Amino acid sequence: MSRFSQYENLEREERSKINQAIGRRDYIDDQIKETRGKLAAMEKDLDLYLNVVQLLQQTANYARDQAKAQIEDMVTKCLEYIFEKKIAFVINFQEIRNNPSAEFLISSVFDDQTIETDPQSAHGGGIVDVLSLALRTAFLELQDPPFEGPLILDEPGKHVSADFIFNLGEFIKQSTLNFQRQIIMVTHNDHLAQMGDRTYLVEIRGGKSQVRLKEKDQPL
Repeated sequence: MSRFSQYENLEREERSKINQAIGRRDYIDDQIKETRGKLAAMEKDLDLYLNVVQLLQQTANYARDQAKAQIEDMVTKCLEYIFEKKIAFVINFQEIRNNPSAEFLISSVFDDQTIETDPQSAHGGGIVDVLSLALRTAFLELQDPPFEGPLILDEPGKHVSADFIFNLGEFIKQSTLNFQRQIIMVTHNDHLAQMGDRTYLVEIRGGKSQVRLKEKDQPL
């Protein structure tokens, strides 16, 4: 084979390699364009997702703040009515290990200073009993749609002092009138028993419970 023919073969081989390299380059360019298109679509989807998450969080926060304000207002009115003093119920939301939690506090004014305390530390008048009753009433009545059926109370105000038991009874009576909800109450307190439209006296005789209608003004 002549030297010229050898050069021609070498040139063909090199051109073939160049064409293969160009083909691989074009293929890679197409892959890059396709990947960039997918990445742009993913970024757009991610922006949409983040916007939706933010909207849901804002909606949840708004709903939470609305419920918080309603519960605080309702429970505060109950506390002020029964204890006849300036006292407020406060809910503090916080995040603990990315989990939402709520702290209940009692806010009162002492020597022109607002003091917030744990209800368990608020002494006098059975404030925990009243708070429990007010919270149950608030959660029950603020549901949308509201829960049906009666509110059942077992020894409400068990630790409420005699100074405030009349106010507690009046609050319970007004609650059933305002919310049009029947209240079934179990109590050993004579005054609370007298608040009911109908009172039944349960006595144990011979190891058996006997139930009879209690007359008005008949002591327990």
